[in-house]
Amino acid sequence: MMGGKGFFRASTVLVSGTAGTGKSSLAAHFVDAACRRGERCLYFAFEEAPAQIMRNMGSIGIHLQKWVDRGLLTFHAMRPTSVGMETHVSLKLKYVEEARPSIVVLDPISSYAAAGTPQDAHTMLVRLIDLFKARGITTMFTSLTSGEEDTEQAGAGVSSLIDAWILLRNLEQGGERTRSLYVLKARGMRHSNQVREFLLTDRGADLQDVYVGPDGVLVGSARAAQEMQDRASAATSRRDVEQKKGELERKHKAFAARIAELEAVYAAEAHDLKEVIAQEEGRLQGVLVGRTALASDRQRTTKGRR
Repeated sequence: MMGGKGFFRASTVLVSGTAGTGKSSLAAHFVDAACRRGERCLYFAFEEAPAQIMRNMGSIGIHLQKWVDRGLLTFHAMRPTSVGMETHVSLKLKYVEEARPSIVVLDPISSYAAAGTPQDAHTMLVRLIDLFKARGITTMFTSLTSGEEDTEQAGAGVSSLIDAWILLRNLEQGGERTRSLYVLKARGMRHSNQVREFLLTDRGADLQDVYVGPDGVLVGSARAAQEMQDRASAATSRRDVEQKKGELERKHKAFAARIAELEAVYAAEAHDLKEVIAQEEGRLQGVLVGRTALASDRQRTTKGRR
């Protein structure tokens, strides 16, 4: 959905959505991929303990403990209300200097709303963004939004400072909720404008292909049911095609056999006719020879009489 190339280095990425949409799961994917490349990551968790995060991510096939053991991933868990805004900035700067990460995750920044005024939270986040960009650090923020909150107000007012913004939603269709995501913006990057369904499996997030049915985009069970119906229709069509191919082959064989039969009859009749023609030609030749001989005899007899 990002043109197959991912994010620019030192860019800021915001993942926002309501509860249970998979924000932390995408953040875990982000750091897991970076650690697989051998990059150092720093994960600031504001609502869960590191052990709880690693346990939860293990249920979807993302095992972060091995990266912690190898020194590629460092967790720092603290409540936003535990210290003041200035202390938050200074502590994060201290941890960044110690870890020297190329990737930083703040999960979620919406927690800062309880630590002070919206203006204080905005000012602190702007300072953090400038701090990370100056050091060439790629940063992912997650933000919890409410169902009634307007999209443009999400992210503690830093949406204008974000380079790429991914929104997660729970779509309700056919009596069930389905996770979906779309890219609201991605500066300088080619990106998809589609709303895509994704599943959290034991192998991580699995992005589903867009399926457009007669009534629009289908997700969840409706998509699965329509795909099953399409597969059944395709199987029926394949059987019909195979039957028609068999019928065509049978007709071709019957036609070929009929042609062979006609050719045999023609060959036999042609042979008989050729023999009759040869006999007639022989008889005709004999008659002509006889007439010629008779004419010669009569000519000799006439000369003798003279």
